Amino acid sequence: MAAGKVYVTATFNNTLLTVTDQSGNAIAWGSAGASGFKGARRSTPYAATVAMEATARKALATGITEVAVFVKGPGSGRGAGARSATAGSGGRFVGR
Repeated sequence: MAAGKVYVTATFNNTLLTVTDQSGNAIAWGSAGASGFKGARRSTPYAATVAMEATARKALATGITEVAVFVKGPGSGRGAGARSATAGSGGRFVGR
């Protein structure tokens, strides 16, 4: 498995992340809440970055090395989640 898709859903209260293969089957997932952030801190850009790094490590373990990022939602974690999808993980950003 080399290519995949990252879906970042940024709400006002949390940032949800899902990594799928090209067929849409979920490979790894995570959220700011699952990364240990509670309350209002879940919706911060930093929480989205930490959650994406944890999710990216899971995806790299399955062989995902190239991703296309899809972002939706009005939350503040949308930009940070998209930027950190490949930063520091050794993966390659394809675009979208």
